[in-house]
Order: sequence, then C-alpha cells, then structure tokens
Amino acid sequence: MVAPVLTLGGLAAATLALHLRDPHSSGSWGQCPTAALGFACPGCGGLRAVNDLTNLDVAAAASSNLAFVVALPFIVAALALWTVRRWRGTTVQIDWQRRQHIVFVLLAGLAAFTVLRNLAVGHWLAP
Repeated sequence: MVAPVLTLGGLAAATLALHLRDPHSSGSWGQCPTAALGFACPGCGGLRAVNDLTNLDVAAAASSNLAFVVALPFIVAALALWTVRRWRGTTVQIDWQRRQHIVFVLLAGLAAFTVLRNLAVGHWLAP
C-alpha cells in the first residue's frame, strides 16, 4: 500500500498547492517551456484546470485544458482500482497487444488535441 498512499498523498498535496497559489497569475508557477516556444502542448493549462476544479468551476477548467477534464474521471477510476487491488493483494495483467492499443489511442488522441489547439480552427481549445 506504500505506492498508492504516496501517490495519492502527493497528488493531494499538489492539488492543495494549486488551490492556494493560483496559476492564473502570470509566472506564479514559472513559464511553460512549450508556451515560451510559441505553441501549446497537451498539458498547457493543466495547472489552471486543477485550480478551477478545486474552485468547482468545471467550465473554466474545460476552457483551460479540455483533455485533462475529460481524462480526469478515468484517471481517478484507475487510481481507485489500483488502490483497491493493492489493498486486496490482487493484480490484473493486461496482455501486451491490448496495452499497445491503449497507448497508441491515447498518444494519437493527445497528438490530435495538440495539433488542433494550435490551429486557428481549434483556437477555442487553447489555454
């Protein structure tokens, strides 16, 4: 249970820090390297999205990083399943081919999101 407890504790501490120190203020958490290069990566706006979610403003969070807001329920479910399985002492093996498909779909989705948010047609996805 050490790994899930440390992971969840670290995520809780980071979420609290993002709630207390607003990333909407320019430079409050430093400068994003990709934003400094002139484009938005798939993670750009993620800190602002977490801050918005801690303030219960889902619309603002989606405006900051829609991919993160859409992925968050799946991330929470995966963390919960991992923690419960560790608690029970069980494991789940995903075959290599299925794992490759999952990774490919996730990477393709993030690539499409990144390209779209950097084009004029997808300006509404930009942070």
